[in-house]
Amino acid sequence: MIMAIRLLLTCMSILVALSAGAQTDAQLSHYFDVPSYYNPAAVGSGDMLKIRGGSRLQWVGVDNAPRTFIGVAEMPLRLGTRRLGVGAVLQQESMGLFRNLNVGAQIGYKLKFLSGTLTLGLQGGLLEERFNGSEIVLPDDDEYHQGVDEALPMRDVSGMTLDLSGGLYFERKSFWAGLSCMHFNSPTVTFASDDDMSGGLEFHSRSYEYKAAPTLYFMAGCNIRIKNTLFEMIPSTMVKSDFTFTKIELTGRLRYNRFLSIGIGYRNDDAVIGLLSVEYKGVYIGYSYDYPTSDIVKASNGSHEIFAGYSLKLDFSEKNKHKQKSIRIM
Repeated sequence: MIMAIRLLLTCMSILVALSAGAQTDAQLSHYFDVPSYYNPAAVGSGDMLKIRGGSRLQWVGVDNAPRTFIGVAEMPLRLGTRRLGVGAVLQQESMGLFRNLNVGAQIGYKLKFLSGTLTLGLQGGLLEERFNGSEIVLPDDDEYHQGVDEALPMRDVSGMTLDLSGGLYFERKSFWAGLSCMHFNSPTVTFASDDDMSGGLEFHSRSYEYKAAPTLYFMAGCNIRIKNTLFEMIPSTMVKSDFTFTKIELTGRLRYNRFLSIGIGYRNDDAVIGLLSVEYKGVYIGYSYDYPTSDIVKASNGSHEIFAGYSLKLDFSEKNKHKQKSIRIM
């Protein structure tokens, strides 16, 4: 166990040393509740069928700020002696004139490792990007008009490409950690636009590209029971990097009787976070509020995030064969 923790801390240190900033993936304060969104190897952890859906309203008060919807579903699976995890993920996001849609299918292969379980995961899917160029409003100044005309499509354009991700995920008792690389194939969406440049008399065909940068994620967390009480502490962290900027998030939660959780988090150069969630008979509802610590606070009063979902325990024991006996009354 100590060796595994040292290895994962080393990986985390490497990520912190990198400079990164992921733009393709949403920045979720509930990262600990949807780890498979950031790491396909996290699918099928434990013995539960899990479905989660949520929405993030970024920088409320700022026009055309990001709006994101996330949906994930996952479950463990056994094929003979093989232990697998399968899942699906969906993201839909709007940012100004940009729209993106990312859908993927996930599979994880589980191995026994250091008295725990190590999962190797892969995700394959499609990344669609759309730019609403028809909504661009240019000022009347001719010099400015000419300066931006070449850089932006003046019509609605869209494109789609293959998106691949992979990762490792380790869990043992109340400890878990994962390392992943999302968009490792550097998916590039190509747009084509025929723009009317002279009052309908002349058209110019141009190509535009959107490239999703490979992004590294490290996540870890654990559950620490407080003796002789119904409380437990749940610390967790996430570090992400696209080799240009780094974001580090630290979260601490206190849960009572596996029912009510409250917590606080911090994301460097971004926000202080408050969290509240309730779980009862498999039904989950969570809310978080991000108060900005950057200059964006001058224009926004914060970000809101809400998640809801359902969990169902699956029984893979030998006794659960769902056999029926026919009783004949003579």
